[in-house]
Amino acid sequence: MPTATLTSKGQITLPIEVRRGLGLRQGSRVDFVQDGQGFRLQVRSRLASELAGALPKPERPVSLDEMDQAIAVGAFKSVQP
Repeated sequence: MPTATLTSKGQITLPIEVRRGLGLRQGSRVDFVQDGQGFRLQVRSRLASELAGALPKPERPVSLDEMDQAIAVGAFKSVQP
């Protein structure tokens, strides 16, 4: 069973087998969830790099000018009564 030691600053280093098992990398975020047995570690979110390819590609490329125009139109609509 993997173990870790608490430092004087309240920090621990998760053993490599735990990090690998949870798919954790530098920058990963975790939550400590209290349940009837104590606390459990829950992976909170994914890294942005892991989300690559999650959305379908657009039907056609959009230029920066088109993006700027869409943002301006959305901003204008958001302040209209």
